[in-house]
Amino acid sequence: MTAHISRGPSPALHPVTRESTPSIVAARIREAIALGEIAPGSQLGEVEYAARLGVSRGPLREGLQRLTQEGLLVAHPNRGLFVVEMTDARVRDLYLARSAIERAAGGRIHETTPSAASTALLEVVDDMAAAAQEQDVREVSLADIRFHEVLVEHADSPHLSRIHATLLTETRMCIHLLEPTYAVDEARVGEHRDIALAFAGGDPRHTDALIVHHMQDALRRLTGSAAGSVIDEAGGPQPS
Repeated sequence: MTAHISRGPSPALHPVTRESTPSIVAARIREAIALGEIAPGSQLGEVEYAARLGVSRGPLREGLQRLTQEGLLVAHPNRGLFVVEMTDARVRDLYLARSAIERAAGGRIHETTPSAASTALLEVVDDMAAAAQEQDVREVSLADIRFHEVLVEHADSPHLSRIHATLLTETRMCIHLLEPTYAVDEARVGEHRDIALAFAGGDPRHTDALIVHHMQDALRRLTGSAAGSVIDEAGGPQPS
């Protein structure tokens, strides 16, 4: 018997997609900004960065435009592109957006897979605790960021994850700037552990309150004040 070979389109055999050069440019510069290798306020000259990345100026411009749309770069007329400055006002606005996303993610997790989320988050907290024991500020900070990535990932919302990823780049900028004076203590680990355990506890309001408190505490460390951005668990404005 002769086998019939279909020559129509196959859902399994589709063209292999490759990441574009502008996407790679944007990813590498984004990471360098997050790590502090390109400092806030720095100017990004096309000639210099095209040479450093080994690309032509066309893909570089497109990559830089993506970062401008994300808010990581700002164009000053007749001067060029600069990395954003992490002012107190910008940090407060950043945490307003982050708290909205992570609280929404927390609510969704309680409706879907709270136990799985709790387990995954506790694994990250264990890594954070081990790094804290070694007084390794950098590893604690990396675990901190990973905790919040995992939290939003478990909401299973591509839109929330995409927006959150952009916000975390600026969060990493903030953390990097504070690392030389950022104390590693059990309180920082404990806040994350409490949030992780709360998902298994089955009380969405309690989890939400812990997320709000955590955001307020982080904002206080970064700016000296928790006022003016994060709202309380009842939905009202946080008092000054």
